Amino acid sequence: MSLVGYQRFSVIGRVVGSGSFGVVFQAKVREKEETVAIKKVLQDDRFENREVEIMCFLDHPNIVILKHAFNFSEGEDLFYNLELEFFSENIHRVITHYANYRQKLPLVYVKLYMFQTLRALAYLHSMGICHRDIKPPNLLIDPASQHLKLGDFGSAKLLTSDKPSISYICSRYYRAPELLIGAIDYTCSIDMWSAGVILGELLIGTPFFRGENATEQLVEIIKVLGTPTRDQVYAMNDYYANFLFPKVEPDLWENVLNEKLSPRVSLEAVDLMSKLLVYFPSKRMKPVHALAHPFFDELKKNGACLPNGKPLPNLFNFQKKEFDYGERFVKKILPNQKIYNICRENLCSWDNNFSIC
Repeated sequence: MSLVGYQRFSVIGRVVGSGSFGVVFQAKVREKEETVAIKKVLQDDRFENREVEIMCFLDHPNIVILKHAFNFSEGEDLFYNLELEFFSENIHRVITHYANYRQKLPLVYVKLYMFQTLRALAYLHSMGICHRDIKPPNLLIDPASQHLKLGDFGSAKLLTSDKPSISYICSRYYRAPELLIGAIDYTCSIDMWSAGVILGELLIGTPFFRGENATEQLVEIIKVLGTPTRDQVYAMNDYYANFLFPKVEPDLWENVLNEKLSPRVSLEAVDLMSKLLVYFPSKRMKPVHALAHPFFDELKKNGACLPNGKPLPNLFNFQKKEFDYGERFVKKILPNQKIYNICRENLCSWDNNFSIC
């Protein structure tokens, strides 16, 4: 990262995103005429901003690259600006496109997007970093290759047991139930809840839980998962004293998904959803376990390709950090013994004491 100013850019173009954080512009770098995204955020002394600090440490094929950062004053206001890789699409726009034509996203895209999202989360969580705002607009897509990268680290945080975190985090539709009941000692499992909700949205074409406020959001979750038990509430937030939930029996995931999906639903989709969307945070499937799930087996077949016949993006260019969880899961994630042997050879050359050797 280097400090530069707006003179670096030959063109400052259209706004491509906005939110409570600020605005994202499309721009062209003067030197190479390369298209980039500039995220412009007001520096507010009331809030701690970790985005640049965290992004400087990240290096992963499924995480957007921070190229430069610089400060810029406008009157009395000071803004920090992040120059990032530019992506013209995101999952939200892809889902909306299919919904506008009353079509469902082809299942191979569902699997492709989820696999890449889980790879990004496995990498982040291995370092103790929680993204805290996993949602479709933050999952960026290269439409030519279908390569996905996770962006917007404005809410990301290195979670530690000795420092509480705010519960009012993550966009409402994707907010884990422990956040909805005010937990401040949550874990990276809140990202996995969000991932499960996104899987549902990719399958059905609309947000899976749609509450108008935090209370209604919890009610929508209860309609599917049933009323949480006292043990489940305590596991989500052991300081939560107000146990006033409507008494609702849990529905079967098969019923929930079949009602919305009809023939599109598969046993693998049902199983993966049911292991991501659970009340007990510690029992939510970890990203590496999810990567090994049979739901993704189609991506690992010889000759697997996109619906237009083009090859899939490189899904198996794993780094050492992603493999710190043992040989059993590595073999389940990789498509065949040949790829496993190549990865094993490369990883062992980095560290002779590496766990899969």
